[in-house]
Amino acid sequence: MKISIISGSHRKVSQSEKVARFVQRTLEEKSLCDETWLFTLAQNPLPLWEESIWEGDPVWQERLQPISGQLAASDAFVVVAPEWHGQVPAGLKNFFLMWGKGELAHKPALIVTVSSGDGGAYPVAELRMSSYKNNRICYIPEQVIVRNVERVLNDSEADNNPDADQYFRARFGYALGILREYALAMRQVRDSGATEPGMFKNGM
Repeated sequence: MKISIISGSHRKVSQSEKVARFVQRTLEEKSLCDETWLFTLAQNPLPLWEESIWEGDPVWQERLQPISGQLAASDAFVVVAPEWHGQVPAGLKNFFLMWGKGELAHKPALIVTVSSGDGGAYPVAELRMSSYKNNRICYIPEQVIVRNVERVLNDSEADNNPDADQYFRARFGYALGILREYALAMRQVRDSGATEPGMFKNGM
C-alpha cells in the first residue's frame, strides 16, 4: 500500500510541510503502509491550469507525468492545507484541477488543516465542498485540525506544548489508522469495475 501526502503551502519554509513530514514519519513508524510519497507545493512548482493540458501539450505532459504516476500508484492521500485568510491556498486548489485521468478517483483522503491560532475549520469545509467533483477524490469523515501549530509536532520537546502535542500525536495515529482501513476497503470498490467513468467523465 502506498499513501501520498500533499503539502499545500506555497511558502519555502512552512508549518504545513512540518506537519506533512510528521505525517509521513508516523505512517512509516507505525507501518501503516508499505510506501509513502510527499509532494510539496512550496514555491509553486505547478503553474496555473490552462486548457492546453487537455490538448496534450508536450510541456505540460513532461511536467505532470511524473506526478501523475506517483498519484496513480497511490492507494490513499493526506491533504495538508494551511488556512490563509480563512481559505485554502490558491496553489492547492490549482493542484486539484490537474488530475483528470483518475489519479485520485475513488481513493480515500484525510484532510489535515493548519492554523497558527484557533482557526483551521474553513479549509476543511472548502475542500469538502469544492475540490473533489471531477477528480473524484473521496474524503473520509475523519479530519485533523492542527491549531496553534507552532507549539506542536516539533522535533524538540522544548518547543512543544506538552498536552497539546501529546493530543495531536495520538489523534494523528487514530486518523491515519482509519485512513488505512478505508484504503484497503476502497480497493475492492475500484476493482469492481463500477467506478469506470464511461460517458460520465465529469461529476455533477
